[in-house]
Amino acid sequence: MPSFGAHLRSLHRLAPANKDHVSAFRVAVSVAAPSLALLAAGRPELMIYAVFGALTGMYGRNEPHQLRLRHQGHAALLLVGGLAVGVFLSVHQLHSWALVVIETVLAAAGSLFADKVALKPNGPFFGILALGACASIPTTVHWHTAVLIGALSAGFSMAVGFGGWVRGRAWQRGAAREIPALRGARRRAAWIHAARYFTAVGAAGSVGVLSGSGHPHWAMAAAAVPLAGADMPSSVYRGLHRIVGTLAGLVVVAVVLFPWALSPLRAFPGHEAAVLAVLVIVLQFTTELFMTRHYGLAMVSFTPVILLMTQLAAPADPHVLVTERAVETLLGAGLGIVVVVLIRRRRSPGGPP
Repeated sequence: MPSFGAHLRSLHRLAPANKDHVSAFRVAVSVAAPSLALLAAGRPELMIYAVFGALTGMYGRNEPHQLRLRHQGHAALLLVGGLAVGVFLSVHQLHSWALVVIETVLAAAGSLFADKVALKPNGPFFGILALGACASIPTTVHWHTAVLIGALSAGFSMAVGFGGWVRGRAWQRGAAREIPALRGARRRAAWIHAARYFTAVGAAGSVGVLSGSGHPHWAMAAAAVPLAGADMPSSVYRGLHRIVGTLAGLVVVAVVLFPWALSPLRAFPGHEAAVLAVLVIVLQFTTELFMTRHYGLAMVSFTPVILLMTQLAAPADPHVLVTERAVETLLGAGLGIVVVVLIRRRRSPGGPP
C-alpha cells in the first residue's frame, strides 16, 4: 500500500482532459434552466430539488447516447428516489436516528443497485446526499410538488444528454447491451461492497447524532465517498481529496456568506437569492469540469453548491454551517477510509468497480 506521503502527493496530480467542458456544459444547462425558472417564479428556496434532479446529467458523461440515456434513467431513479424519501422524512419531521437508520439501509441498497447497473460515477453517493439534504430542510410546498420538481429536472437533464444524438443521429449498435447479472464472484463482491456502505454510513451517522450535530447526514455522505474508489489506494485518495477539497470549498462559502466587504451578496443588496442562484449554476459547471480530473478540485466547487442551495432553502447561521460541515466531513471521510481498510472488497473480472 502506498505511503501516506504518496497519498498527499496525489493531491497535486491533475488527470488528462477528456472533453470535460462538454459534459460540464451539459450539466450546467441542466442545472440552470430549472433553477432560473424557479428564481423567476420567486421560489428560489425550491432550487435544491431542481439541482438534485439535474445531477442526473453527471452520469454517463463519455458514453454513447443510447447507453448514456439508459444510465441516466437509472441515476434518475436513484436521485429522485433519495429526494422523495428525504422529503417524506422532512414532512413527517423524522430526524436523527430515523434518518440514520433509513439512510444507512438505502445506502446499502443503492450500492447493490449501482453495482448491478454499472453506474458511473460509482455508488449511491448522490442519492444519499439528496436524501439527507432534503430531510434536513423544512418542506414549504406539498411533498408531491417537491418530488415533481426533482423528477422534471431529471427528465430535462436526460433530454439535454440525449440532445447530441438528435443532431448527429448516430446509433452505435450494441452500445446499450445488457449488463451481466450479478452472479458468483460479482454477487459476493457487490454484497461486500454494500456491507461497507452499511457499516461506514451507519457509523458516521451514529457518531454524528451522538455528538449533537445538527447535520449528521453530512458525515454519512462523506463516509460514502472513499467507498467509490476502484481499489484501496484510490479509495484513500478520494477520502483525502474529499477532506482537503471540502475545507478549501468552505473558504469560498465563507467569502460568500460571511458579512465581509468582499462578499458578492453585499454588492447586490436586495438580490441575494439571485446571486446565490447564479453562483450555484457557475460552481456546478466547475464541479463537473474537474470531477474526473481531480476530485479535490471538484469538491472546492461542489461544497459551496450544496451549502448555498441549502442556505436558499433554509437560511442558517453561516458560521455554524461552515463549522459543522468541516467537522462532519473530517468525521465521515475518516470513518469511510477506516472501513475501506478493515473490510476488504473482493474483485473479480467484470466485477463491480
